[in-house]
Amino acid sequence: MNIEDIEINKELKIVFMGTPDFAVPILEALIDKYGVRAIVTQPDKEVGRERILKPTPIKEVGIKHTILVLQPKKIKEEYAEIVALEPDLIVTCAYGQIIPKELLECPRLGCINVHASLLPKLRGGAPIHRAIINGFSKTGITIMYMNEGMDKGDIITQREIPIEDTDTAETLHDKLSILGRDLLMDTLPSIIDGTNTRTKQEEAEATYGFNISREDEHIDFSKTTRQVFNQIRGLNSWPGAYTIYEGKILKVWASRIGSNYDPIKNNGEIINTYDDGFGVKTSNGEIVITMVQPEGKKKMPAIDFINGERNKGSMIGKILR
Repeated sequence: MNIEDIEINKELKIVFMGTPDFAVPILEALIDKYGVRAIVTQPDKEVGRERILKPTPIKEVGIKHTILVLQPKKIKEEYAEIVALEPDLIVTCAYGQIIPKELLECPRLGCINVHASLLPKLRGGAPIHRAIINGFSKTGITIMYMNEGMDKGDIITQREIPIEDTDTAETLHDKLSILGRDLLMDTLPSIIDGTNTRTKQEEAEATYGFNISREDEHIDFSKTTRQVFNQIRGLNSWPGAYTIYEGKILKVWASRIGSNYDPIKNNGEIINTYDDGFGVKTSNGEIVITMVQPEGKKKMPAIDFINGERNKGSMIGKILR
């Protein structure tokens, strides 16, 4: 893209809709290369014991760049101000509300979304967590036209990346955020000049990455070692996997795959201690827990937790539930 193109594109009336920090690099790139006339994000939320109102990460970007920020509580009812802006293009990324038909049909260039999966796989609100939890070997970004369905619109472009065993939801989040930024910047010129392709999604191949529930956070040691390993990684650094130890919640933030297997032991039974943690029996082997957070305390290496528990006797034979 040359300088003349950038100047022309700065005249486009773009409205950006997003909320979390995942969308920040994408918004920053749009502002830099094209300009953004308005930002739509979720209302401020109260945080902490003092219930202080905190702006969304996307609102903070808008304030920094002195861009109009709109925060409708219910976008299905409060969209008239956005329509009045007569946007040429609406770009969304992890906005957090269902966008009404009136907005989808408003921009002459359409309403496009940056989604963190290779659609039609993992439609929904937690595709990054679910990609790791489900044991995917790869994931990616999809740029798509939006329609009234949940992530069902026509695909414009996609780009994939591998999921490594060292990845957590946090590291994959950061990788996909940058990938989304780069793919959007590469894709926008074709959308603007009308040369982009659009491919309908194969409904028969669709899967869903629904939001994480409290039940999803609880570790079930009757699953395989790999499944437990993926669950722990897929919930790090939010909201975290947990088990119950001695009647209290024990968050589990990191683990590794062990090499021991004892068919006589019970699933969830602590069967070994190591220099970096403790081994727990699974359905087909052992998961070694290496980073924990006891209830009411800070995160700590599992070896420090072990040393604290040794004053109460051996951990071997105790059951995690």
